[in-house]
Amino acid sequence: MKNVWLIASLFLITGLVLLCGCTGTQEPATAQQGAAGEKTVLNIGYQPSTHQMAFMTAYSKGMYNETVGPLGIKEVKAYSFPTGAPEMQAMLAGDLDFAYVGAAPFVTAVATGLDGKIVASAQTQGSSVVLKTGLNYTSPADLKGLTIATFPAGTIQDTILRTWLKEQGMDPEKDVKIVAMGPGDATTAIMAGKVDAVFLPAPSPTTIEEAGAGKIIIQSGEMSPNHVCCVLVASGKMIKEHPEIVTAVLKIHQQATEYNKQNWEEASGYMEEMTAMNTSVIMKSLNEWDGEWVYDPHVIAESVSHYAEDQAALGYIQTNVTKDDLIDTSFWDKL
Repeated sequence: MKNVWLIASLFLITGLVLLCGCTGTQEPATAQQGAAGEKTVLNIGYQPSTHQMAFMTAYSKGMYNETVGPLGIKEVKAYSFPTGAPEMQAMLAGDLDFAYVGAAPFVTAVATGLDGKIVASAQTQGSSVVLKTGLNYTSPADLKGLTIATFPAGTIQDTILRTWLKEQGMDPEKDVKIVAMGPGDATTAIMAGKVDAVFLPAPSPTTIEEAGAGKIIIQSGEMSPNHVCCVLVASGKMIKEHPEIVTAVLKIHQQATEYNKQNWEEASGYMEEMTAMNTSVIMKSLNEWDGEWVYDPHVIAESVSHYAEDQAALGYIQTNVTKDDLIDTSFWDKL
């Protein structure tokens, strides 16, 4: 009976997280300017994952008000997305000024015309393959024939999973069935036995383990050592027209990242407020993930460039995208 109540509670949490991630139904305002072109509102996108806790802490603690308020910003609006694909669609439409997002969907967006640059790293590694309870795993070959849920095509998780399967001698199109889902849907699917495995960012793998529905079998760092996952992206318009605000947001990101490193429990509480995930599950996830919060954009340059190569190999992009097309380190270098 205890397990039944636990699973029911986690289904409720999953539903709330999914609702939090569906702000695509709310269109961020694109033209919020004051007199003489003054910027008065910032629209920032993020996802309900421990990978992007720097934003949740900064937003909840009022760091933006303190830092960008003197620059004329009267309001900071937060928009949650289930995955990086719809988030980048919003940025392509001009609806977001900044985005906390996986590096891979950003690469795809740039290849299809996005005017924006990575101005900081946010986090490395931190995703896991979870196998459904009752299935055994001794080697990657055991995944053949299974249905695996992960984020949509072009995202970090999709790119890493498909590239890793190819490196293991498997055809991601024939040897396994990969289905695209957000974290809420994928978590629900494995709990209901609808998929055999999932590859998701923290804390979703821990949520599944806590429900007894699966077991973490591979960390993303084993699949792609030291890979960058999430980054902070600024729109080209912000970089060109409001560089002082970009610098201020970068400072906030650094401050929040350092704060989180020293205050896990408080940071987990802020994440619970913004996602409805349980603080204890978030804390456990931070203790068992292989991720790390970072901010220096220089440390991720090589990894981001590899995503462009991987996505070209997978046929996701046809445009040659270079490091200079993706990253602007000038704001960081001036700090």
